[in-house]
Amino acid sequence: MRPVIPLSLALTAATAGGIFVHKTQAAQAPPLFTEIERKALVSYWNAPGRYSVEVVPVAPGKPGPWAVRLTPEGSTWFLTYQRAVLGGKKIPPSQTAKGGAAEWESWIDAKIAWDKFQAQKLADAANGANTVAVASAGSIPLTKPQTTPSYPGPAPAALLAAAGNPPAAFHSAITPMQYTIRFDDNDEPYIYRDNVRFDKDRFAYYRFAKGVVSYGKRVKDIPETELAILFNEAGFSPCERKCFAQVSALEGGFETTQTYDTGYVSVGFIQFVTMADGSGEQDICKALALEKKENPAAFQQDFRQFGLDIQTDRTLTVVDPATGAELSGKDAVTKIIEDKRLTAIWQRAGRRSAAYRVAQIKQAKASYWPENDPVSVPLADGTKLTGTISDVVKSEAGLATLLDRKINTGNIRPFVDIVAKVMADNKLKTLAEATKYEKPIVAELTYRRSFLEEPTLGQPPAPPSPKPTQTAHASRFDLFSWLRDLLRR
Repeated sequence: MRPVIPLSLALTAATAGGIFVHKTQAAQAPPLFTEIERKALVSYWNAPGRYSVEVVPVAPGKPGPWAVRLTPEGSTWFLTYQRAVLGGKKIPPSQTAKGGAAEWESWIDAKIAWDKFQAQKLADAANGANTVAVASAGSIPLTKPQTTPSYPGPAPAALLAAAGNPPAAFHSAITPMQYTIRFDDNDEPYIYRDNVRFDKDRFAYYRFAKGVVSYGKRVKDIPETELAILFNEAGFSPCERKCFAQVSALEGGFETTQTYDTGYVSVGFIQFVTMADGSGEQDICKALALEKKENPAAFQQDFRQFGLDIQTDRTLTVVDPATGAELSGKDAVTKIIEDKRLTAIWQRAGRRSAAYRVAQIKQAKASYWPENDPVSVPLADGTKLTGTISDVVKSEAGLATLLDRKINTGNIRPFVDIVAKVMADNKLKTLAEATKYEKPIVAELTYRRSFLEEPTLGQPPAPPSPKPTQTAHASRFDLFSWLRDLLRR
């Protein structure tokens, strides 16, 4: 027999269910693109000649398309190892963390050599490299005698405890793919290659094998007159402009786009990132919102007409070029990494749009310019001095140093500790006194490069010379010396 459900409970359940559905639907943002727009985008992106994918063409002198590359899993483990060795201290991505126990380092080096050797054997076999290589004038014999490295054996127990179990292979044999995208503009096609090659075997920030990178024109290569117009429109002072120009040389150009590392999608002259979520709190989404607000016509031409937009809360949103599905947040970020047609939208805007460039510059200043950041410096007696960065750091070289650190690490956290130590060592009482020691403070904060050596930037003065230490013996009256000097007269 079916149980009898009281009408009151049934109505309560129905009402609750209705409320739940209503709230769920309300939580979902309405579509940004109509069905007609999404169909048009699929048609556009799948037109003949618009997009092609192929195995990377084999260069003359190379045996074939197969190659050896660092694995994302290996790179992820190297970051864990780096943190274990450095105790959480951050170092620039260009540096390699070494310094663990000798046994650890020996095992890691041996495993790298073994994995690369095995991967190269696989690639050579797939390429038929034991016989011939492709050359500009026919085929040529290829001989590559290789010495088999020693098998690394089991990982040291202490290393496993500190950094976890390493992946099966730090390096593997892969076939890079090439992607070509053509817009209706007269530009050259946008070409990308996945499975990015790194010079460092221990690069710690590689995450996506299908990710790509294209630098385009660097800021330093853009004509001065063109840059002046952009930075002036963004409201930059000469000092701000010089500092950003120096730091951007370490990042890229307005069109630089890459999708292989821990930032997920990184774009622009200081490499704004989406991170995994593509949320409105990310600086790149704020830059998009700025362009959309200040120049909606340009935003339409740069992004929306190709299927990329932001929600009212600035969450990143795209239309899948293959299916027409509208994707937001994390799903949008993943699709940009996977589908190079969406990747190319960013680079095209950075290459062609003054409005997008200005939005990048404005957002960079809003997010990273350190001059007015508040600080609170503790003194030895327990009191704290409050002020801003500009109370201590006055020079262009100093501000560029802090800007570099803030862009690359997200903060300038060591600043307070370094200033506090300098003040204690020199018995200083005010932040104004600490200004005299700006040069050694900045030297301690140097991250990716020393701007204290950059001749085009204003430099801090040399710090005061240490006062000579006067001993008790030297300070008291010396009768013997007085008599000796008297007799010599």
